[in-house]
Amino acid sequence: MPTRTAVRPGPAPRDLETLRTLADQAFSRAAGAPLITGNHVDVLRDATENYPAWERAIERARRSIHVEMYIVHRDAVGRRFVEALAAKAREGIAVRVIYDWFGCGLGPLRGLFSPLVAAGGEVRAFNPPALSSALGWLRRNHRKLLTVDGEIAFVSGLCIGQLWLGIPEKGLAPWRDTGLAITGPAVTHAEAAFADSWRLVGGTPSEVPLPTFVPPAGDVSLRLIPTEPFTANLFRLDLLVAALARQSLWITDAYFVGPGPYLEGLKRAARDGVDVRLLLPRNSDVGWVVPLSRSLYRPLLEAGVRIFEWNGTMIHAKTAIADQRWARIGSTNLNITSWIGNWEMDVAIEHEGVASTLAAQFEDDLARSTEIVLGSPRPAAPRPRRLPGVRAGTGYKPSRRVMRTVAGVGRTFGAALTGSRRLEDFEVQPVVWLGLLLVALAVVVFFVPWLLAWPLAAVATWFGVALLVEAWTVWRQR
Repeated sequence: MPTRTAVRPGPAPRDLETLRTLADQAFSRAAGAPLITGNHVDVLRDATENYPAWERAIERARRSIHVEMYIVHRDAVGRRFVEALAAKAREGIAVRVIYDWFGCGLGPLRGLFSPLVAAGGEVRAFNPPALSSALGWLRRNHRKLLTVDGEIAFVSGLCIGQLWLGIPEKGLAPWRDTGLAITGPAVTHAEAAFADSWRLVGGTPSEVPLPTFVPPAGDVSLRLIPTEPFTANLFRLDLLVAALARQSLWITDAYFVGPGPYLEGLKRAARDGVDVRLLLPRNSDVGWVVPLSRSLYRPLLEAGVRIFEWNGTMIHAKTAIADQRWARIGSTNLNITSWIGNWEMDVAIEHEGVASTLAAQFEDDLARSTEIVLGSPRPAAPRPRRLPGVRAGTGYKPSRRVMRTVAGVGRTFGAALTGSRRLEDFEVQPVVWLGLLLVALAVVVFFVPWLLAWPLAAVATWFGVALLVEAWTVWRQR
């Protein structure tokens, strides 16, 4: 007589609806953003697809163009975009640009935006140094957002500059990056995020009228996630996704220095059988980041996480795909500075078609990467020839980006001082340099103390005046 296998009944329809409601509530609370239905999304790969789409939208603008951009380089590409915006301003189109003071460096002071201002466009710097805020300028607006006429929004990891198209004369291949074009109701949320930033730079939010109604344009559901300092919207969401992924979690990141909770989330997912993969740069425009990232590899590899390094000049994309159903694209890098310290903009998408497109791109990227394994590296696929014009170790290293890595450098030095773990071979050189620097500093303190006393006195004066100015401002407004 055959034995009967008990079949457990599946959840009742009402139970499934409750689970969906709870899942939506969890994601909405974690991200600080509602699920917006009825959108159309195009995934744009690299500058060769992103820049032409941006320029077409700018050329077709009829009412408004809003740009919130971390970096606009003062090169041929940057000047081309500025001139395109100036041409629309001369037509009477409302053009508003927010650039990050730290990210753009000296470009604006050297006249980068002068043609646009002369044409009637409005250009404002985000968070420049101020006497009343001694350390406030350290927080960056790292968003990459473009909206046109309240009808289309572009969110990406790309800034505006020649690096994304490559510099053949310097042997630098184009940077790998990813962006989105969005039409539908989510565009209203993008315009609202820009309006908030416009207020922070001294503008009037009413100058940025929000669309009263944007009709559905497709079947894509998404969350537009504008993160501000200390809100950690995307950090909570990334932790949640790492916990909920059941089959796969594929991540691309440019400046990976994950904190303990996130690393633990990735390791636990891998130990549970989730296919966790990280695609990171082998060469970086920020020289410290690669060795810092590599200092985190061993525990991840031991837990079963697969790690790949991009063979090209630089991979700058910030994307994630989970279970071939959920995807994220935007400006946030997987480090504390980006998750908690900056203004960022990301899009989380719940759509199998978009996720499958990103998954296909990820697999194509792995074919041009090298897998890192314990012991020795092996190629992710038959190892490709090096991209034309790419030299190992090359990269654009603007000094203004060095500060983004300071917090991560402490990991290596902390391990050296506390003995919490054995240093990797590539960590020895920075530790030696720090040791020599500290010895030199001690010699200066002993023999020429005024060389340090005067700068410290200047910094103390700056901070003290900043506190007094802030207190006076509050007292005067009472």
